[in-house]
Amino acid sequence: MRKLPTILIVEDEPAIAELISVNLRHNGFAPIWAEDGDSAQRELDAVLPDMILLDWMLPGQSGLELSRKWRGHPRTRAVPIIMLTARGDEPDKIAGLDAGADDYITKPFSTQEMLARIRAVLRRRAPEHSGESVAIGALSLDPATHRVSHAGQPLKLGPTEFKLLHYLMRNAERVHSRGQLLDKVWGDHVYIEERTVDVHVKRLREALGDAATMVETVRGAGYRLTAQPDASKSIASGA
Repeated sequence: MRKLPTILIVEDEPAIAELISVNLRHNGFAPIWAEDGDSAQRELDAVLPDMILLDWMLPGQSGLELSRKWRGHPRTRAVPIIMLTARGDEPDKIAGLDAGADDYITKPFSTQEMLARIRAVLRRRAPEHSGESVAIGALSLDPATHRVSHAGQPLKLGPTEFKLLHYLMRNAERVHSRGQLLDKVWGDHVYIEERTVDVHVKRLREALGDAATMVETVRGAGYRLTAQPDASKSIASGA
């Protein structure tokens, strides 16, 4: 029997948590509810879920603090996080992404929007089993094992950063607009803003370390991955 994807809901309002849980169960997911950071941590210590739906405003540690903590821990680093927030302004959305969230849902939200975002993030989490390993310079990526290394040293990438890097490496030296990257990496991006690409490029560069300069910003055009980076240009351009 196929295991249902588990979703950890970290939400302090029981009515909202129950509504989310009911809709998840009816659509093929196994929800687990935690009302605060401590109870969520106990669930994570027991079994890692396939995804975390994390409310921004929580008693004790906020969703932003929890996201940063879980992104910084090797065991939970790769678990996708969708932030639930009543803060709809762009700076707040970017703050959530910068804290490690893979996506955000602004309250109030529809069931269909929530399910679309969950499925999109889970698709990005799944390794690209088709296709062979690819290497550009000292940077290598194996889609079958979901491993990335630079000069022989393993690198830790989140699911979205992995898929973004995989696409850029398979299309090295070409410039890709933000819209093109949304199409190829995010797929159904009806709810995703182009600014999201910049945040994930920034996170990809941070994860790449010494190889960060291989991901270049082409002003007015987008991004490209190159085997011969212009370090001064890339640093000056930023994300």
